Amino acid sequence: MSVGIDPTLFSDSAELRDCYAEPRETVKRKVMHRIEEHARRFIELSPFCCIGTADADGRQDVSPRGDIPGFIRVLDEQRLFLPDRPGNNRLDSMQNLLQNPHIGMIFFIPGFFDTLRVNGTAVVAAPAELLEASAVEGKLPKAGLIVHADEVFVHCGRAVKRGRLWDPDAQHDRSALPRIGEVLRDQLAPVADEIGEGMNKLGDESYMERLY
Repeated sequence: MSVGIDPTLFSDSAELRDCYAEPRETVKRKVMHRIEEHARRFIELSPFCCIGTADADGRQDVSPRGDIPGFIRVLDEQRLFLPDRPGNNRLDSMQNLLQNPHIGMIFFIPGFFDTLRVNGTAVVAAPAELLEASAVEGKLPKAGLIVHADEVFVHCGRAVKRGRLWDPDAQHDRSALPRIGEVLRDQLAPVADEIGEGMNKLGDESYMERLY
């Protein structure tokens, strides 16, 4: 069934603001311009974050990053280091940052409703000392991001609570969706001949055992 879209669009910030209450003064002033003690502790406890980047034309991308708590290192009050772990080798985030240095990050801690947001700029780098400090099982990351934090602030936990993210009763059984290999096999079926042997390996999830 086709759903119509209301043609009434907001044309400017003032028009949009008229639909909402004015934010409280504490909300307006909560943005810090450094990584102070509470933000540092939050990052040290966080095993997971999402990073948002955009290319030179403004096309957006959001990518998850996860590892043991503290894998993102606080270098000082302005800088973080995010090591790049093995993935699909698309390098979307890093290639975006080579064109457009702006980055947004949101940190999660399992069991916490509140999150932490960091906005700033980042460079793709391979500093030997930081790569060595980020090694796991003797394996060094090939590169990482040095993030310069311009805005740092806590975000209320209503979205996480509404989504029941940490609620055991809200977890879906894995059978609710097909495995990623099956999804890709269906999606790539029209170009299967071009991919060749790679199609035969789509059901292989052994990559989940090769984390580093």
